[in-house]
Amino acid sequence: MLIDLEAVTKIYNQGQINQVSALRSVRLAVAKGEMVCVQGPSGSGKTTLLSIIGCIFSPTSGRATIGGRKISRLPDHFLTLYRRELIGFVFQNYNMIDHLTVLENITLPLIPLGISPRVREKKGDLLLEKFGLRHRKKFAVNQLSGGELQRAAIARALINDPPIIVADEPTAHLDGILSLEVVDMLAALKKEGRTVVVSSHDPIVSGHPGMTRIIEVRDGLIMPNIGKA
Repeated sequence: MLIDLEAVTKIYNQGQINQVSALRSVRLAVAKGEMVCVQGPSGSGKTTLLSIIGCIFSPTSGRATIGGRKISRLPDHFLTLYRRELIGFVFQNYNMIDHLTVLENITLPLIPLGISPRVREKKGDLLLEKFGLRHRKKFAVNQLSGGELQRAAIARALINDPPIIVADEPTAHLDGILSLEVVDMLAALKKEGRTVVVSSHDPIVSGHPGMTRIIEVRDGLIMPNIGKA
């Protein structure tokens, strides 16, 4: 399994009066090439689950293995290294830097790796072409439409060629036509052999024919499999 969580618990503010158990002994296995949709109400633990899968932080207890790497109780430095290698994260609010160009935003994750500007541009150009953004290469990202921003965000997530894509509410700011376009792009990544984990309440996402299964999170627990929408 590319993603394997065994009895994973995440507690915030442990031992304090405001202690919160966000995940409680969660078990989850996701195979290479799956595309799964994670659903759950606010405060259910959904975002925490995505954050552990995305190597943003490690669990309080239990075993989490992502891309063959055991991340349980790893220090932040190693989590950052694994995240750069294994994860492409598509954020709900894009997380673009407004004053940088589209190319600069897409290639930003390559800078800490010491990759030369020439190679960064070459890699960026390939993704700009793939997602129909070549003509926007030198535009500031604040000049892009919502659909173009989301395509740029997906391109940035792919710049390190990661095996796992994590997308948090990727259609939240888009209309139906653009939402379908984005989910089609994510499904195409699945066809390439990547594993895609999407958090969404959008029926366009959960009902997409490329979706393998739906995972529902409530009160820090994963509910019994509810299958496809």
